[in-house]
Parts: sequence; C-alpha cells; structure tokens
Amino acid sequence: MTKILVTGAAGFIGFHVSRVLLGRGDKVVGLDNLNDYYDPELKRTRLRMLTRHPAFHFAKLDLAQRQPLEKLFATEKFDKVVHLAAQAGVRYSLTNPHVYIESNVAGFLHILEGCRHHGVRHLVYASSSSVYGANTAMPFSTHHNVDHPVSLYAATKKANELMAHTYAHLYGLPVTGLRFFTVYGPWGRPDMALYLFTNAILSHRPIDVYNHGNMRRDFTYIDDIVEGVIRILDRTAKPNPSWSSEAPDPATSRAPYRLFNIGNNQPVELLEFIAAIEEALGRKAKKNLLPMQPGDVPATYADIDDLFQEVGFRPKTPIQEGVKKFVAWYREYHGLE
Repeated sequence: MTKILVTGAAGFIGFHVSRVLLGRGDKVVGLDNLNDYYDPELKRTRLRMLTRHPAFHFAKLDLAQRQPLEKLFATEKFDKVVHLAAQAGVRYSLTNPHVYIESNVAGFLHILEGCRHHGVRHLVYASSSSVYGANTAMPFSTHHNVDHPVSLYAATKKANELMAHTYAHLYGLPVTGLRFFTVYGPWGRPDMALYLFTNAILSHRPIDVYNHGNMRRDFTYIDDIVEGVIRILDRTAKPNPSWSSEAPDPATSRAPYRLFNIGNNQPVELLEFIAAIEEALGRKAKKNLLPMQPGDVPATYADIDDLFQEVGFRPKTPIQEGVKKFVAWYREYHGLE
C-alpha cells in the first residue's frame, strides 16, 4: 500500500484526488488548515466524506508551521506527495499579498524540505496557467518562457517551479509541476465563476461579466484534472538526457524535473460558458458588464501534447456536460431539488 500525502485535501482538487487514490487502494494522509478563504463548512463536508474511508488520516496543519510539518514527514514516511494546498485567487492577491508568500512560498519550501529529508520518491505539485501572464502566443506551452506574471499569485506559482527545479538539481528529488487551467465541477470553490454565476442566477441577481464578456478560458472538468494528476504521479519525473544549456527547455532539465499543462485544449468564450449555465439551470442571467480586472488575462489555452505523449491522456469533458454535472451537484448540496 503506497502512502501518499495530499496537501489541501479538504479543498476542491485535493478532495477529488484523495477520493480516487483511496478508491484504488492507496493510503492517504490529508493535510489542510481549513482556513476561511471561503466557507469552511464546504471543506468540512468534503473532509467528512474522506474520513469515512479507513485508509484516510487527517492532519490539521498550516503549511507555514515548519516544525509540525517536519514531524509529520518524519513520523509518516510518505512514499509520494501531491501538493495542492495554496492560497488561491488572483484578485485576492491584490489586497492580501502577505498570505501568498507565507503559504505559497514559505509553505512550499517546507514541503520541499520534508520531501528532501525523508526519501519521498516523487513530488507532484500544483502550478497554474496564471504563470503565462503577459504571454500571448497560443496555445500556451510549457516550453515557452514565462517570466512576466501579472499577479502576485502567478508570481508565487512561478517561484514554486523555480524552487522545485533547485531541489531536483541539488538533491535529485523527482518533481513534477502541473499547470492547471480553470478547473470546475462538483464540490467546486464558491469564489470561482461557475459557483458565483449559478448562485446569482438562482437568486435572481445579476452576474459580473468582466471585459464585457470578451474573454476565453480553457475550462477543465475536475475528473480530467484528477486523472491527469494521478497518471503523472505514477510516472516519476526523470532527467532529460538531451537537455541543452545553450538552448534550455523550461519544461525539462538534466535534473529529474518536469512541467505539464492540464487543460481541456478547447478554449470557450465566456458568454458561451454562461449560456451553458443558463441551459442547465433553465434560467437566463442578468449580465453586469464590467471592464477587465487587474491581474486578469483575456484568454487561456493549453498545449497538452506533452501530457498526451507522457501518459497517453487528454482531457475531454465538453463544457455543457461538465456544467450540467455541477448544477446537479449544486442543487443537491443546497437542497434545491
């Protein structure tokens, strides 16, 4: 039985990843601080579902708590780590910058140190499509340079990739970063567009539509994200023997370091996304058209060729199907059926 640490286990992606790992027979230690960035009751409900499984153990810890985290690594002796905990949100980083450094930078350092000192065989961690920042060449490729972030959140995720490479280079720690593209689905975060729009439409309130709706996102359904995470977790990062320092490839290295995009590879116009929500709800949205917000980008679009070549997987859930499943969950969770 493989023992896996999943950080952010009470969060959206961490919850789903933990369930699948438990379902296939792994032992999971789930770490979360259950903070109040959004309604902690949703996190507690996810956690209650996980704790029903005998192979799941919960550790209530904050990533910034260095000594308790060191003790957890020393006691549990994890085989692998899936690091999904982070302070999320682009707009929140504009008003609360310090928490991003504490959680996403200092916290990630503590994870790296735990992996380094306790023989972890593979660290898979969440990066983000936000690292592409000011890039406009589409689709976004992990082989592109990404040195122009447009939010502090994005900068912390780029910092994670650099820190991970350092540990792979210095200590031979196999590390793989996954750049997620706009994840959505059942048990999703209340601060994200799909949840906000659904809630507002059902409450007969207008929805805020930024950049007057002229935005495209590579919306990726949660089940596709989870399958990508677990396939990559099972494929330990290895050095690229053909890597050249004269023409350095950002996605690989002479060290055991890899980067992959996980996106649907089919960008959807924001207004089309809203139309899918309207269809699933059977109601029309009242739209409050607003300008682009600081830190936002007009479009995201993932190049996933490397992911397919490495593990034979491409996300495939159509937006209409994914939104319909979210709305069904939302109605059930909130007792609206």
